[in-house]
Order: sequence, then structure tokens, then C-alpha cells
Amino acid sequence: MSCGPGLFSDIGKKARDLLTRDYISDQKISVSTTTATGVAITSTATKKGGLSSGDVGTVYKYNNILVDVKVDTESKIATTLTFTEIVPSTKTIASFKLPDFNSGKIEVQYFHCHATLASAVSLNQTPTIDLSTTIGTPSFVIGAEAGYEPSSGRLTKYTAGIGVNKPDSNASIILGDKGDTIKASYIHHLDELKKTACVGEITRRFSLNENTFTVGGSYAVDSLTMVKAKLNDHGKLGALLQHEIIPKSLVTLSSEMDTKALDKTPKFGLALALKP
Repeated sequence: MSCGPGLFSDIGKKARDLLTRDYISDQKISVSTTTATGVAITSTATKKGGLSSGDVGTVYKYNNILVDVKVDTESKIATTLTFTEIVPSTKTIASFKLPDFNSGKIEVQYFHCHATLASAVSLNQTPTIDLSTTIGTPSFVIGAEAGYEPSSGRLTKYTAGIGVNKPDSNASIILGDKGDTIKASYIHHLDELKKTACVGEITRRFSLNENTFTVGGSYAVDSLTMVKAKLNDHGKLGALLQHEIIPKSLVTLSSEMDTKALDKTPKFGLALALKP
């Protein structure tokens, strides 16, 4: 299922990840372990703004079925069931939360060598239908997505995008927010492991006559340490340091500050992820 153009959500994903992934403003620790039967258990604790929360998750895979269950400190249970290849070249995802019985959702993804199709339906009193499709190859893709609300007969969203992928670079243009926003991004990898890269993103909001330009990058100091930074034209500067303390276990230090308001206290974040 990986020989085709990928899902619509994959367009521009590498640039988004470099500019947003691992940038945090709270304290978070997660510990993962795997039992002899193949069950993965992850416990996470988060402290944000003086408030603490946490959850315990369990992931179990049996043949082509993946079960992911999470229980948080408020006794809410989130369950995701993923079925692969029930029908050839398809993936079916069912998710719901308890005790919120209106949170159910079913998504079906179909993968072809030159196209993908994904459809999701929410299971509540006023269901919405999301549909996305892409056409192309792993190197070039054009796609669109739309959301429809049958009860009101209106489109809740529509988005279109184009992506160009090369071994050392990725470029994309996405027209979203019902045509009100256009976003263009480009990322260029500077090493074979793709740990050192530079990225640029520009967003135009037509209704506000506003442009936002962001540049960023990542640099592999060595095989265990990576630094990332980003800056936009509004003066928001973010930086992080990530180090692999032991195999598969990472500690991440992150900060963000407004260079146009240096009197404001910068935001700091700390994340520790321990895996066996």
C-alpha cells in the first residue's frame, strides 16, 4: 500500500513536522514497555499551566488487527481499531471514546498505485462525511478533500493541494479554509539520513490580507543529538535540543520566545520518552 501517491494528509507533511513536531511548552514524561506476548504499554504524564494529567495506553496487534486503548486520569477511554487488508489494498479504522457515545468515527482508506481514496463518517446525531482523494505517483501528487454535513446540506470544508517529492526535497502548495488560505512550503534535506534540513513556509490569508513567513531547520550534531529552530516574520522564535540518552529513549528541551516583546517570559518545555 506504499507504492502510490499517499493520502491527502501527507501533502506538505514533512515540512509541517519539521516546523511543529517536538516543539512543546509543558512538561511531559512517557514510559513504554513491551510484554512477552507483544502488548505495548505506554504511560504518559503531562503538566501544563499548573495542571497535571496523564493516561495509560495499550497497543496490541493480532494478525491484521491493531487495537489501541488509552485511559486518562478522568476515566475516559479512547479506543482505536485498525483493520488492514480486510479487502485488498484497504485499511479500516474505527475509533470511539467512552463515556462520550457521540465520538464514534469510521474511516476507510483505499490505496492504488496511482490514486488513494479515504472516507470518514462520524457516528453521532448530526453525522458529517469527510472525503479525500489523491492522484499521481510517489514523486508527484494532486489531491483534494471535502467535508459534508447531510443534516444541513452544507460543505463544512474543502481543500486542494499539490505535492512534489524528490529524494532530497519536498515542495507543496495547499489551498484551504474554503479558499481563504493558501500555503506553500519547501523542505530540503542535506544528508542521507534526513536529520539535517532547512525549510521555508509562507501562508497567505486573503480575508485578513495577512502573510506569514516561517523559516526553520534541523541539524544533527552527532548520531545522538539534534537541534531544531524556527522563526517567523511576527518575531516568534522557537528552538529545541533532542538527545538520545539510551537507545530509543529521548529527552527533549524546547523553548519559544517573542523577539518583538522581550519583556515577556519565554515558554519552556521538557519531554522525556523512555522505551525498552
